[in-house]
Amino acid sequence: MQPVPPTTPPPGLPAAALSTGAVARRLGVSPTTLRSWERRYAIGPARREDGRHRRWTAQDIARLELMCRLTAQGVPPAEAARAAQGTAPAAPAVREEAGRAPGGPNSLPLGEVRPECRGLARAAVRLDAPAVEELLDAALAEHGLVTAWEEVIAPTLHAVGRKWASAGERYVEVEHLLSWYVSSALRRIRTAPGHPHTPPVLLACVPGELHSLPMEALAAALGERGLPVRMFGPALPADALHEAVRRTGPRAVVLWSQSRTTADRPLVRSVAGIEWGLRGARGHSAVLLAGPGWASGPQDPRTERLFGLRSGVDVIAALAAGTTPPATGAVRAAPAAYGS
Repeated sequence: MQPVPPTTPPPGLPAAALSTGAVARRLGVSPTTLRSWERRYAIGPARREDGRHRRWTAQDIARLELMCRLTAQGVPPAEAARAAQGTAPAAPAVREEAGRAPGGPNSLPLGEVRPECRGLARAAVRLDAPAVEELLDAALAEHGLVTAWEEVIAPTLHAVGRKWASAGERYVEVEHLLSWYVSSALRRIRTAPGHPHTPPVLLACVPGELHSLPMEALAAALGERGLPVRMFGPALPADALHEAVRRTGPRAVVLWSQSRTTADRPLVRSVAGIEWGLRGARGHSAVLLAGPGWASGPQDPRTERLFGLRSGVDVIAALAAGTTPPATGAVRAAPAAYGS
């Protein structure tokens, strides 16, 4: 039985040597894990700078890619390290996977994405919660909330949904774990101080809608700008939504619908018709519809659609400032991001 060839780098690996942090983000493991593998199994970089800083070449990363695939399939780390270094044979099924696209059949269908996205996907599939948490925090710190959401987090959620939809009941645990840690990371984002008398923005999922992560991303992005938010989360009952609008007098109400089955047009019209404030100085809230559930159907009076987190934040910020909003653009996650 021949050993798994470890030294041929997969297509797309960088020619330049990378730091440990960059490799960790690419592979979806924590830097601590890479250092532990080097210390325990001698699967480390071929070179260092100034005798201290590790620099991983394409061949080094190819060995780590293989070790990640083997450990994800249940191979013990010591055995996986020997196979990745070409010093021990691997099981036939593992050798077969090694010749396929990086990640094997358990990988997520990501397409052309940032390396951080692939690393996050690998960590999620392995259910490696510490790595998922660290990679999310690193992406948010490096790219900022909006870019991290649009280019790292949302594509990974989307891929999890596609995998879940095509694999029956499998990968639900991956979706739940990733969603939990995304939600936790979004809530750790610091809110900027705003004007205490600015009318709030009310964010809610329509009745029956349980997918609230896009609204959590919007809440965090608005909070970064110092805009007051009232976040009501998933499946807010219609009566409670009406009461919240009357009590808070919001500048805008954003309603999220993930699928057509939850897109309640009569509810939209009733919210748009609510008046609040003192008699003689009544006001209306702008109603903004976010999510793929609103894709069909006529445009309701006094409502706008949103398309994309970045432009959606701009629209709401303009409304909060009392200026004319830019051409609407939306808070949207692809339907498959949550397995719908």
